[in-house]
Amino acid sequence: MKFEDDSQNLRLRLNVVQGLVFVLLAVLGVRLYFLQVVNGTRYAEIAENQRVKLLPIPAPRGTIFDRNGQLLVDSRSIYNIILSREDMRGRDFNSLTEPLAEGLGLDPALLRERFEEVKSQPAFEYIKVKENASHDDIGWVEAHGLEFPELSIEKQPQRRYPDDSVLAHVLGYVGEISPEQLKLPKYRDNTEKPYRPGDVVGKAGLEATYDHLLRGRDGYRKVEVDSRGRIQRVLEIVQPQPGQDLITTIDLDLQMAAEDQLRNSVTKRGVIVALDPNNGEVLAMASYPTFDPNLFSQRISTPEGRAEARALLLDKRTPLTNRAIKGRYPPGSTWKIPMGMAGLEQGAITVKDSNLACGGGITIGNKFTRCMGSHGSPALRYAIQVSCDGYFYRLGLKMELDGIMKMVDDFDINKRTGIDLPSELRSWTPSREFKARFNPRDPNWREIDTVYASFGQVHEFVTPIAMLRAVAGISVGGKLYVPHILKEAKAVSATGPFAALASYAFDRPDPKIVPLSEANHRLVMDGMFDVVNNGGTGGRIKMDNFEIAGKTGTAQVASLGKDVGANKDHAWFVSFAPAYKPEIAAIALIENVGFGGTHAAPTVRAVYDAYYRKTRHAEPTPALIARK
Repeated sequence: MKFEDDSQNLRLRLNVVQGLVFVLLAVLGVRLYFLQVVNGTRYAEIAENQRVKLLPIPAPRGTIFDRNGQLLVDSRSIYNIILSREDMRGRDFNSLTEPLAEGLGLDPALLRERFEEVKSQPAFEYIKVKENASHDDIGWVEAHGLEFPELSIEKQPQRRYPDDSVLAHVLGYVGEISPEQLKLPKYRDNTEKPYRPGDVVGKAGLEATYDHLLRGRDGYRKVEVDSRGRIQRVLEIVQPQPGQDLITTIDLDLQMAAEDQLRNSVTKRGVIVALDPNNGEVLAMASYPTFDPNLFSQRISTPEGRAEARALLLDKRTPLTNRAIKGRYPPGSTWKIPMGMAGLEQGAITVKDSNLACGGGITIGNKFTRCMGSHGSPALRYAIQVSCDGYFYRLGLKMELDGIMKMVDDFDINKRTGIDLPSELRSWTPSREFKARFNPRDPNWREIDTVYASFGQVHEFVTPIAMLRAVAGISVGGKLYVPHILKEAKAVSATGPFAALASYAFDRPDPKIVPLSEANHRLVMDGMFDVVNNGGTGGRIKMDNFEIAGKTGTAQVASLGKDVGANKDHAWFVSFAPAYKPEIAAIALIENVGFGGTHAAPTVRAVYDAYYRKTRHAEPTPALIARK
C-alpha cells in the first residue's frame, strides 16, 4: 500500500478554521463594543426602564386675578390617558389605533394624526391619548392592562374660565401645543422648561403673552414596576412647581358693566375699553360678540367641541376677534380732538384766533362736502362742542396733509400701542402712500382728500385702543402711556431641584411726551367739557359731582342714502373723568347703530357709574338716561 502525506491539507483546513474563528470573534467583539461602549448608556437606560418608570406630574398653571384679588382663572384636576412609548415593546402605532379608538371613543383619524406627530419626537416620551377621561375610560384602561401595558392614567390640571364668556378676549385660552409651535425657536430652544407633544400652552390673550410665567415645571414619580408594568413601589417623588399667579389691572366690576352694555346693545357688536390715563393700566376691555374659552380648554377634543369651534371660525360676526386691538374703524368725529390739539400746536390756529367758517360745508372743485349744521364762524371750543364738520374741513386745509401726518405720528395713532396682548394691529392713517395703495385708479393726493382726512372718514381706520391712548394722553397734558394689563406676577417658591421664582411687576416704560402748551391744552379740554356739560352732542350722559369730558363720533360706513340697516353708521364716544383731573378714560364703539351721542356715550356712562360707586361709595346722580 502506498503511503500518502495529507498533512498539508490538514494545515490548510486548520488555517481556514482559525481564520473563520478569528473573523467571528472580531465580529462579535465589534458588536459587543457597540453594545457596551457606543450604545451602552442607551441599553442600560432601556434595561432600567423595564424596572423603573418615571411618571410625569403636570405642574398646575398659575391663577389669574383682577386688581382687587377677585378670581378670574384657575385650574381643576382631571384625568388623562397617556401612552408610554418605551413600554410599547416593539408594537407599531398602527396596531393600536383601531382598538384604542374603539375602546376610548376616539376618532381614529385624529388618533392616527397624533401618533404621526410624535414619531419625530425623542423616544421615552409620553403621548396624551385622551384628555379629561371619564370613569368608563379609566375602567377600560384598567381592565385591559395586560393587553395594553403602555397605557396609564395621569392626573392633570385643566383650565377653568369665568362663566358667560367674561373677559374672554383679554384672558385668552390654552390648548395643546401644535407641531408647528414645537418647531419655533421660542418653544424648541427652551431648555429651562422644555416643551413636548401634548403640553398645554397659552394660545391667545394673557395666557399666550405670559405663558412663560403661568407655566410651571412638571414633576415626576419614580416607581418600580414588574414585567407587566404594574407599580410595585414608589422610589422617589419630585413635586411639580406651579406657575406664577398673575394680578391684572382689570377691575371686574367695571368689566361686568362694560360687557352688560355690549350684550344689551342694539346690534350686539362693539367694544368698550377703560384705562387709567395716568399710568396706562387697563381697567376694562370688552369686545362683543364673544366666545367661551372653556371650549378650548375642556371640550375641543370632543366632536361637539370641534363643531362648536368650526362654527366660531365661520361666524361672520368674528366672535374670536378682539375688536379693541384688531378692529379697524373710521373714527368719525373723535378724530377732531387730536386734530384740534395739533392745529393749535402747529400754529394753524391760535387760542386768541381759533375761529374758522362753517359754511354748512365746503366746496372743492365740483364736490360739496356738507356739515350736519350751519354754525357760522365758531371758535375751536364751540366747534368741538357741537362737532362742526365745516370747521375741521378748513382746519385740515390750513394744516395740509403734512400737518395731519405729523399729528398722527406725534400721537402714535399709526403705531401699535404695545399693549401686552398678542396680534395687535396698526391703524391705517392718511398718507399719499395709503391713498395710492387703496385707490390705484386715482392715486394722487388731492385737496378734497385733505378735507376727508380732517374729520375721520375715508382715509383713516383706527383701532379703539390707539384712539383711546391718544385722547387719554392729551387729557393728562401729552403723556402717552403704554396700555397694559399685567400688574404683578406673584413669586413661587419650591423645594427639591426647582429654584424659587421671583415676583415680577410690570416694567412700565416711560410715557411718550408730546409737548402741549398749557393754554392750548386748556382750550381743547374746555371743548370736550362742553360736549357733555354745556349742551353739546354728549349732553345726555352728564353726571353731577363727576364731570365727564368727551367727544362723540358718528362714522359713515356707506354713502348717504345707503347708510341704513347693516350699513348704518358706527357710534363712537371717547372720554375721561373728572374733566380737568382725569382718573379714568374710556372709549366705546358700537357698530352700525347710528349717532355716537345716542348709542355709544350711554354705554360709557354705565362704566363711569360703576367707577363712581367704587371710588366715591355713593350712587351717581342723576341716573343714566335710558337709551331710546
